[in-house]
Amino acid sequence: MNTRKLGHSGPQVSKIGLGAVAMSDLYGHARDDAESLATLHAGITLIDTGDFYGSGHNEMLIGTVIGQRRRDELTISVKFGSRRDPSGGWQPVGVDIGAVAVKDRLAYTLQRLRTDYVDIYRPTRLNPDIPIEETVGAVAELVQAGFVRFIGLSEVGAETLRRAAAVHPISDLQIEYSLLSRGIEDEILPTARELGMGITAYGVLSRGLLSGHWRSRQTTLGDFRAAVPRFQGENLEQNLALVDALTKVAEGIGASTAQVAVAWVASRGDDIVPLIGPRQRQQLTELLGAADLVLTDQNLADIEQAVPLGAAAGDRYPPQQMSGLDSER
Repeated sequence: MNTRKLGHSGPQVSKIGLGAVAMSDLYGHARDDAESLATLHAGITLIDTGDFYGSGHNEMLIGTVIGQRRRDELTISVKFGSRRDPSGGWQPVGVDIGAVAVKDRLAYTLQRLRTDYVDIYRPTRLNPDIPIEETVGAVAELVQAGFVRFIGLSEVGAETLRRAAAVHPISDLQIEYSLLSRGIEDEILPTARELGMGITAYGVLSRGLLSGHWRSRQTTLGDFRAAVPRFQGENLEQNLALVDALTKVAEGIGASTAQVAVAWVASRGDDIVPLIGPRQRQQLTELLGAADLVLTDQNLADIEQAVPLGAAAGDRYPPQQMSGLDSER
């Protein structure tokens, strides 16, 4: 696969990255470790995880892959900070990204991943009670010690990007970006570019809405999308109408709806790397077709006519989570 560089200071990575969360958590599916491992081995070299995905299960899966590959073939991005409880729930407290916690959590991550360094280490969210300078400074010490190669951020706004970059170079910002979520275009994306940061875009299929395979009332027990406004009631029906229009455009291009949605994100700049989240090799095969899909100016115009800027109905997270996003302030 072709590669892209994450920002001025970051690593060279595969043009499309693999987000591994659905292999362990959140989407209501039974785990299938054998299929997940086969998917992780199937060619993408940028793999994104979090130490809280499946309460460590996701990191252990990836650790198995690391043990079977040359370490320098893979770029492993890890988020930290969210807290779980023994039942698999989420503790209703601020994210744990203080200086002491940063180093403690990385110690456990390295053990689960079976490696002696993480390529990109990033707080999953901002904690308003902990200065970003403290968090980035702590990770910078880990960079100096050789346990981390690059520092990333996740879901933060332009002001926070500037404050963080004043402490240490930031390789990339991980943030939601898709045809249905374009809020970064006004201020966050220009600021990241000004500061020499790349973008790793998650949610490029809007958690399945833009896959072309989603149907009404599809969520199951344990699927967090049941609480997401975009998947509820009239919002869902309006969003699926947008997807139907996109599907017609995709058919004219000779590609699947999902491939067009991923390729659109990739077309927004060579500094943007879309993260896809398949759990199975069959899904991965379809999505990787986006890497070779070249969209013409007419294709892009047709896509944006089908899914106009600001057309999405409903927020991308429930109200409590939206209120805690630094990127939405």
